[in-house]
Amino acid sequence: MRILHFADLHLGVETYGSFDPQTGLSSRINDILKALDQVVDCAVKDKVDLVLFCGDAYKSRNPSQTQQREFARRLRQLSQEGIPIFLLVGNHDLPNVMGRATTVEIFDTLQVSNVYVANHPDIYRIDTKSGCLQVLALPWPRRSALLAREENKNLTIEQINDRLQEIMTQRVTRLAAELDGTSPSILAAHVSISTAKQGSERAMIVGRDPVLLPSNVALPAFDYIALGHVHKHQKLWEQPLMLYAGSLERLDFSDEGEKKGFCLVDIPPRGGNAHPEYEFHEIPARRFTTVKVDIDSQDDDPTFTVLQTIAQRKPEIKDAIVRLQISLPQALENSLRESDINQLLKEAHHVTVAKEVRRGARLRLGEWAAEELTPLEALKVYLKTKDMPEERRDILLKYGEQLIREKEAT
Repeated sequence: MRILHFADLHLGVETYGSFDPQTGLSSRINDILKALDQVVDCAVKDKVDLVLFCGDAYKSRNPSQTQQREFARRLRQLSQEGIPIFLLVGNHDLPNVMGRATTVEIFDTLQVSNVYVANHPDIYRIDTKSGCLQVLALPWPRRSALLAREENKNLTIEQINDRLQEIMTQRVTRLAAELDGTSPSILAAHVSISTAKQGSERAMIVGRDPVLLPSNVALPAFDYIALGHVHKHQKLWEQPLMLYAGSLERLDFSDEGEKKGFCLVDIPPRGGNAHPEYEFHEIPARRFTTVKVDIDSQDDDPTFTVLQTIAQRKPEIKDAIVRLQISLPQALENSLRESDINQLLKEAHHVTVAKEVRRGARLRLGEWAAEELTPLEALKVYLKTKDMPEERRDILLKYGEQLIREKEAT
């Protein structure tokens, strides 16, 4: 069987976009739809047995009618070609209130031909042109359902996540034992795995995710484990094969330089010695480019220095989303000719300019000058000067360190 696995579409992301008068949509929405079109075209051309989507169809839990229409158009094309589509519910697909529909539930309600929607953990048996395929679905867990129980109302966030991790692990183990050993089996999960390298979704997450150990889901009952939620494509396990497809499009600068696309997975018949193999199909996602310029205090023409740096990166800038970061002394702050800089960047899709002005005054923290300390060291010294409980100081230091690391990573 050949499976096309993709995830984390996030249709509706408009950051760094502009209005497209031809479609009436943000240019960034058009980017995502173009990427989705390539998924559909490949599925039809290769005559895959199943298109497997592992969650987060939209950016918002309340997508616009236009976004829903455009997503449905692509699914209809696959359905008309006789290709089954499996839609797993991700965290961005869930409503804020129990009882409300998920963003993809309408396809199940209307009983759209060849479309399967997984709102809860279960085993789905799908008839494909190559035979029966079993998909064990593990959608994003609903915290609201857990908190609705009286015994859980006073749990902390950490305790809630621990409980969710325990529940998800137990469900995977229990359902895996019910799989038919004669048919191929896939685990489709929208979840964080502890060994995964994070991507742009970190900026979209509020609070800490429940996290599963790879060994708790890499069960021998599965031929393939298809993952969504982490936007960076990566292989986490060899046997059974465990992959994050990653997001189809670059969504912010934490995706800069990352390859984007989907996975084509070949699953051999049961009973032989062959193992699943995969190919990552890269698509030409919108490029994100950071241009950094450090202006020396002796520079007599800082604008020329900026323009020269931009010119050297011109091939990377055309049609890209560009972040220009200029560091310069305070004395030269007003000497930049911004019109000249903007003119040279006009071929970019979108531009943001940030200036870091280096002040001449030396701020002292106790016996140290601020320039002599790393950001983390400066934060530690600063917090020591404040009259606050040690426990609160440790919490502030923990979150401050996390912010510093994230900033350094970009």
